[in-house]
Amino acid sequence: MESATATFSRIKEPVEKPKPLDADELAYQAKMAQACGVAIDQRILAFNVEPPTIERHDLRTTWSRMHRPNTKIARRRIPTVPEKVLDAPGLVDDFYLNLLDWSSRNILAIALDRTVYIWNADTGSVQEFCSTAEDDLVTSLQWTLDGSYLAVGTANGDAQIWDVDSASKVRTMRGRNSRVGVLSWDRHIVSSGARDGSIWHHDVRVANHKVAELLGHSSEICGLKWRPDGQMLASGGNDNLVNIWDVRSTTPRFTKSEHMAAVKAIAWCPWQLNLLATGGGTADRTVHFWNTTTAGKVTSVNTGSQVTSIVWSREYKEFLTSHGFPDNQLAIWSYPSLRKVADLPGHDSRVLHTALSPDGQTVASTASDENLKFWKVFESRKAKGALAGAGATGISADDLADGPLAKSYARMTIR
Repeated sequence: MESATATFSRIKEPVEKPKPLDADELAYQAKMAQACGVAIDQRILAFNVEPPTIERHDLRTTWSRMHRPNTKIARRRIPTVPEKVLDAPGLVDDFYLNLLDWSSRNILAIALDRTVYIWNADTGSVQEFCSTAEDDLVTSLQWTLDGSYLAVGTANGDAQIWDVDSASKVRTMRGRNSRVGVLSWDRHIVSSGARDGSIWHHDVRVANHKVAELLGHSSEICGLKWRPDGQMLASGGNDNLVNIWDVRSTTPRFTKSEHMAAVKAIAWCPWQLNLLATGGGTADRTVHFWNTTTAGKVTSVNTGSQVTSIVWSREYKEFLTSHGFPDNQLAIWSYPSLRKVADLPGHDSRVLHTALSPDGQTVASTASDENLKFWKVFESRKAKGALAGAGATGISADDLADGPLAKSYARMTIR
């Protein structure tokens, strides 16, 4: 009992009052309260006070929205009329020939009957470059990569090499009995395709120029293109075949027979090395795309007209096709969607040949209406307002747009 009373008495003893805090302790208490996010003048536990809410963002709405840039991207304007027209009287109307090419020096060569004319796109000057004999005809031509030499094929089966600086013939490589309708360079090798269906490799450095013969077509060769790296050669013929040749072999790596007409239009894609486009004639009207690594067909598009040439854009994922019957026009397509971007109906008869300027912006086209037209369809994003063909006309943009100089310069003749 005494122990219980002692314990109870200790409980009843008065509790000592807390001593007031000094300035340092108050400052320390304030810092601790601030660090813990606690208000000193409020109770930690209290009735009738709603708990704090936690605001959470819905990540599905935050990250699934497509953020569009504030700046608007202007759509590219493709002119549907040529910026320049030159008369080309005497152009031979033959689907199987290849009579137009544009060099890296910005010089365009065109064959009119027996004569090759060159047009300097920087100065606008026209020069009669070379001619064949009276009983002969120019049937093909092709510039070297550096633009120093021009290969010329003839109806008599010769392949000639001309120096552009001296305007003189370097050599004539004979041996064929049928016309040379197409030529293609790979460094010091110029390959020629003839009417008899054969392809010859000529080494221009040696006396015995014929170093290889490729036999894979039964009819005239009208399309021939080396791949830019020189590892493959594509050929098309009047037998409706496409052959892909490896540089190390004289037999085709693979042959494609999907076309239903002659295959003249052949073009390697500049930004995808193993992609090849081929186009067929009037009975086919289709462009096929081939993966030359797997030998498989990637896709195809029916253009609705005879396909005479294909030109890939170097900057845009697009390609241009030129056409004969029935549309006689140029068309631009996007790749790989194969959506038609624009039609360029500028010729009165079938378009026979096209060539791309060295800056990749302007396409020259010539047709059996004896007109040579220039289309600035691939204007560079980096050089808006620049003249076609790396200064193709040699005059200012203002003079080209209007004025007497533009009117007189817009229509000239090659001869």
